[in-house]
Amino acid sequence: MKLGLLTAPFPDLPLTAVADWAGANGFGVLEVACWPKTSGPTRRYAGTVHIDVAAISASEGRELVAELGEKGVTISALGYYPNPLHPDPAHRAAVIDHLKTVISAAGCIGVPLVNTFLGGDAAKSVDANWQDAMTIWPAIAAHARDNGVRIAIENCPMIFSQDEWPGGHNIAYAPVIWRRIIEAFGGEIGMNFDPSHLVWQMIDQARFIREFGPHMAHVHAKDLMIDRDGLYERGILSAGIGWQVPRMPGLGEVDWPGFFSGLYRAGYDGPIVIEHEDRQFEGSEEKVKRGFLLARDVLSPLVK
Repeated sequence: MKLGLLTAPFPDLPLTAVADWAGANGFGVLEVACWPKTSGPTRRYAGTVHIDVAAISASEGRELVAELGEKGVTISALGYYPNPLHPDPAHRAAVIDHLKTVISAAGCIGVPLVNTFLGGDAAKSVDANWQDAMTIWPAIAAHARDNGVRIAIENCPMIFSQDEWPGGHNIAYAPVIWRRIIEAFGGEIGMNFDPSHLVWQMIDQARFIREFGPHMAHVHAKDLMIDRDGLYERGILSAGIGWQVPRMPGLGEVDWPGFFSGLYRAGYDGPIVIEHEDRQFEGSEEKVKRGFLLARDVLSPLVK
């Protein structure tokens, strides 16, 4: 088990500079953000391009992996989190095309995992979204298989703003859907587990890890605080909007000793990658780094 970080909060630093800092500060793995090169506004903590997957060659990829290794870090996964079930067909086609490019690049440079979302149309029911997924995802899974890469889906509902309400942009957030994913795809699609998303959904963490621990291919470490005043004002039917507050590990309500205890019992021995979405530690590179270091100090005693 190794502690690492998702590179998305460093959009203006080259990957080698992120690796220099990470390796020097006790982080052993990086999940590398691989959005497409675009201009204009992007979703918060999206849009970072640390590997241009559309342009990198196999030899360049091997050189990059070797260079990062010299800095003491390895790549746990390539990360790209779009909405492959987006209601706009053109948008859907574009993100699926890039996701397949990320998968191809991972296979080319020898990275075993690509982390992403299953997707979702907030205007449709979960069951209707699942029917759409079953027309789209078999081909994506086959592409990953052909490239020797495993896909890991994060258990995030993607409900943070009004345009994502009420159904969110990723239906793979609850046990009922994860049982379907496992039945439909077996081991080809694993979970990128983030415990913070269980907190505000009132899903039992220990039970969730007991059931799905064997299917976890990658793990995010992110905390979440419930704003009780916001919950009082808006109620649970707001689906977390206005009262779920992402925090650095140790500053929210995740039971971190129980989290690691459950993972160890489930046999998980992979990367623990800190995902930074805490507004208290953003606004400058120095603040972002401070947040990662705080999380490192909270988690590192439990990572063995």
